[in-house]
Amino acid sequence: MRVLGIETTCDETAAAIVSVERSGETKILSNEILSQIAAHAAYGGVVPEIAARAHVEAIDRIVERAFESAGVKPGEIDAVAAAAGPGLVGGVMVGLTTAKAIALVTGKPFIAINHLEAHALTARLTDNLSFPYLLLLVSGGHTQLLAVRGVGDYLKLGGTIDDAVGEAFDKIAKMLGLPYPGGPSVEREAAKGDPERFDFPRPMQGRPNPDFSLSGLKTAVRLVAERIAPLSDRDVADLCASFQAAIVDVLVDRTRAGLRASHAAGITPTTLVVAGGVAANQPIRRGLTRLATEAGLPMVAPPQALCGDNGAMIAWAGLERLRLSMLDDMSALARPRWPLDELKPRHPAPATDSAAG
Repeated sequence: MRVLGIETTCDETAAAIVSVERSGETKILSNEILSQIAAHAAYGGVVPEIAARAHVEAIDRIVERAFESAGVKPGEIDAVAAAAGPGLVGGVMVGLTTAKAIALVTGKPFIAINHLEAHALTARLTDNLSFPYLLLLVSGGHTQLLAVRGVGDYLKLGGTIDDAVGEAFDKIAKMLGLPYPGGPSVEREAAKGDPERFDFPRPMQGRPNPDFSLSGLKTAVRLVAERIAPLSDRDVADLCASFQAAIVDVLVDRTRAGLRASHAAGITPTTLVVAGGVAANQPIRRGLTRLATEAGLPMVAPPQALCGDNGAMIAWAGLERLRLSMLDDMSALARPRWPLDELKPRHPAPATDSAAG
């Protein structure tokens, strides 16, 4: 089976072809990504109108490159998948319309993918995981803890009540005059700083419900930065290091609460998974690895190239759904909001189901 996946929910125009061989082996045949970081850097964040226009200009070229890199012709794929949301609706419409057109021309099935489900299932592409597992989904717009019970079957255990983790990183970077995107910039500066210089709060720490709140931490950083201004290079590095240390502590504590909540719901996870753009952060990975070891679980994070938005994760989610005959028609709409726990499985996967099954 081969599936073309198209991703245009934010500021990456991406297309990929992923296959499952007769042996059960999964392969990423191509994974083409065009980032718009340079176009948005001057604004310190993504401008929806600029993003949508850039997707229109790039999408045909990126899809063509995906086929060429894979050595596959359009008629040789088995389905076309596209992210239908959540995301910036103008960009989502570009990818969705392109995917529908390819499906119509080739006569192949069309699959509308929830962008968050694609992140949630990426670990099955890379590590052949079985259900169920506990997922910490951390990205620019989303921070959630979910029990992943099967394709389309998600129990939300907790989420942020204000800022997402990636959003907090971006805001701190902008506050301190660091370049966009904020996550990598803050991580680079933090590596040079003292994480114990500033004692920032750990919001929600110790609470039984596995929810998150990051606006208070962001405000605490701003108040300290204003108090010690003008900031030296050392100040910026120490602020980043202390902020990042607080984020790691919060994520570990809240994920520990998520593990307890999962067991309370009668779900025993086989693995702790972290996914989404922020999952590329190395101190966060190390903190969650320590937690997983403490809980007696393996910790899985996709390779850094698959943490951010990419077409391979969309193609893989399409493959997962194709194997279960979970297809869509041409009436599928672009959705700016689409909570994961609204998805409904048509064929619940057994607890022992593996990615290669």
